[in-house]
This record gives sequence, structure tokens and C-alpha cells, in this order.
Amino acid sequence: MFISPMLLHTAPGPFSRRDFLYEPKIDGHRLIYSQESNDVHLYTRHNNECTRQYPEIAGARFSHDIDLDGEIACVDPLTGSVDFESVMSRFQASRTDKIRQLSGTLPVTYVIFDILRYKGEDLRNRPLFERKAILSGLALPNAHFGVIPYIEGAGEDLFEQIVARDMEGVVGKRKNSLYETGRRSAAWQKVINWTYADVYITAYRKQGFGWLAAIPSGSSGKLRPAGIIELGVSPLHKQAFRGVAPQLVKGEDKEFVHLEPRLRAKVRMRNWTKSGMLRSPVFTEFIV
Repeated sequence: MFISPMLLHTAPGPFSRRDFLYEPKIDGHRLIYSQESNDVHLYTRHNNECTRQYPEIAGARFSHDIDLDGEIACVDPLTGSVDFESVMSRFQASRTDKIRQLSGTLPVTYVIFDILRYKGEDLRNRPLFERKAILSGLALPNAHFGVIPYIEGAGEDLFEQIVARDMEGVVGKRKNSLYETGRRSAAWQKVINWTYADVYITAYRKQGFGWLAAIPSGSSGKLRPAGIIELGVSPLHKQAFRGVAPQLVKGEDKEFVHLEPRLRAKVRMRNWTKSGMLRSPVFTEFIV
């Protein structure tokens, strides 16, 4: 049974409150695990079934019917760090032989942070600290399952450790919060460990909004594409861009109008991809 997951607000920065508990934010994708009458189904947060993609998770069984909320994570075998691109490789695999191969070379872990139903009881109207207590007592079915650790009150201290380890961020949750199905709630707040970069804006989309970002490549200083900025640009910034861009046009193609690389911007992002692209860039400000 799919349960639409509770969603998070974004906090402006790290915070510490005694009525909150704090967890590391895992860089993977949201997963609802549902076991009913010994039948297991796995769902993304958007109700896309992905049971086939993760046989090491879907093949496991608890001793009772259960619904869990958590994150699918994958560890890069070379660096030992949680790697989002590896998770996407697993999620996007469709052929049975490819899924079987990847489950051996890129195994996933289901990192559980909430329990929604257990032994026939709906737990969503119980406070979080009670759900956590039930979760901590679960016997996990295999080594591909884990329960997220948490601390109480010390959100800023945990965030410092997350930054030092170059992890994704921290989630703060009110201890007595109920599980608000399908809603974004201030009772759960995320603090992202953003990475920042300075880029050149070298083109803009003809249809829809998007600025092509570029960065210097190696010692030559020649610019190479690094992604498209679509988020964080205010109407005032768009107006300023429209005032300058026509003077910088040097050509166009089917999708973009290309500009002389005179405009620079600061962006924040989750991290750099393995291919050297900005992951989920958000415009912050122009660099003068």
C-alpha cells in the first residue's frame, strides 16, 4: 500500500532546539517500503513503483506486516561515500540482467527513519519519539537495511560534523510531531550543506527559462558547459539580465541564444557530478 510521504520545509540555517531531534540527511531517493500479507512493494515519493529495481530490499521479509519510510542509499566502492549518481544508476536500470548485475556491483542500503504501520496498527498519529522507539526495536531482515541514527537538541553540532564529512545535510524533526501524510510541514526541516561556485552565463534558452552556465576548464582557462541555471532567479534579476544580454549576443542555435562570457554569477548546488556538472544549481547573485 502506498502512503504519500511527509515532506520537509527548508530551514534558513542550522538550528538547535530541545524539542527537536536531528538526523543526517542521506543523499539518495525517498522510498516507502510496504509489506502486506508477505507481499512487498517499493514506492518512490511520487508513487512510482520500483520494486524490481532493488531485489536486495524487495526480497526481504519482516515477521509482520509493516510500512516504512526511508531513503535508498548507495556507497561508492572507490570513495566509501554515499553517492547519488550510483543510486540513480540503480533506479534507472530496467533490464533484469542489468538489475541483477548492479545489485552485486552497486548494492543499496535502505536507511529507515520512520515506521508508519506495524502489526496491523497505523502509527501515523503517534508522536515521532514513540515511532522511533518502535523502530529501534525492529529486527531487520538483512544487511541491506539500516536505521538512521539521531541526536536530540544539538542540531548545530551535528551540522558541523556533516560539513566536515562533506555529507548532504541535516534534518531536524519535532519530537512530538505526527506523520502528516502527503504534506510539507515545518515540524520537519532540512538544512542543506550547500556547495558554492562562480560561473559564467554563456547563453539563455529561447523557450522557457534557463541560463547556460560555464566554468574554466583546466589550465587553459577555456570555458566549458557546466549545467543550466533554472532556479533562484528573481524577477528583478531577470529584468537586469534582459537589460544587458542583447549587447552580448554572438550567435544562436535551435535552443539557445549564445552570449559573450561577460556575465558572472554565484550559484549554490548540492555538489559536482562525476562528469564535472553542477548538480541542481540555484542562482544566488550576480558577480560584479
